[in-house]
Amino acid sequence: MLEYLNSTSAAFVATMDKIERRLTRAQQQVTTGLKMTSISDSPDQVSSLLQTRADLATTEQVQSNLSRVKAETDGAEQALQSAVTMVESARTLGAQGATDTSDAASRKSIADQVGSIMEELVGLANTTIEGRYIFSGDSDQQAPYSIDLSATPPIGDYTGSAASRVVQHPNGSRFPVSRTAQDIFDAADPASNVFKSLDALRTALLNNDSAAIKTAQGNVGTALTYLNGQLAYYGNVQNKVADATTFGDKLKLQLQTHLSALQDADMTSSILEMNQAMLQETAALQAQAKMPKTTLFDYLG
Repeated sequence: MLEYLNSTSAAFVATMDKIERRLTRAQQQVTTGLKMTSISDSPDQVSSLLQTRADLATTEQVQSNLSRVKAETDGAEQALQSAVTMVESARTLGAQGATDTSDAASRKSIADQVGSIMEELVGLANTTIEGRYIFSGDSDQQAPYSIDLSATPPIGDYTGSAASRVVQHPNGSRFPVSRTAQDIFDAADPASNVFKSLDALRTALLNNDSAAIKTAQGNVGTALTYLNGQLAYYGNVQNKVADATTFGDKLKLQLQTHLSALQDADMTSSILEMNQAMLQETAALQAQAKMPKTTLFDYLG
């Protein structure tokens, strides 16, 4: 009889231990909202869980980088839109100065206006976004150009560096996202050089040289075509950034959904599991209380 009671007690302890573990796990799921509160809960899914978390963190960082690039690209596009408008104005001024009715005084006035446009263009070349010179290549803490209309030449040398910036697409590929002020305004090809074409126009107007004004005015038109090409480049980058951001948003949602399926508890099921475990615990204790006494202490208790 005693041997039977001892085995029954051992079975009771084992049952209670199982119920307690079941109850503890359900309570943790209800409290944390997580399906897995330790590796032992679902060891076969741990690797997938960790990889999904890592992929989600990478995607969020890529999206953050794209957001920063979008701000800079939008700023660059706006700056070049303004630059195109200014160079168009300079070309119109050049046409006015090239007429036979223009005299030295009127051409001097037009030259002053062209000089103001040059100063504004240098200001656009030195555009900053969040404290970074977006046209200064990798040296984004250095203004790329300076201007002094009393100097010859009036616009100083480029002081930035090459542009090697690329941004990662959420699919893992990369694409370039910037050009330098030197690429845009101070091209190696004289026919495409915005700064030099405007300086030549201004000089010709100051010299009251009709032939030189006509030549310079034509060169400004050529440089304007080149500048529009630079504007188109940034429009293309904007489209790539927008497409990459949309792709990343969809990927992030997919990863979040997958992560939720891996780690989030079904609260309805967890609460039901917790209540069932509590009922089983109560029933087991009540059943144990009805068992025969096995020791003198049981009777005394």
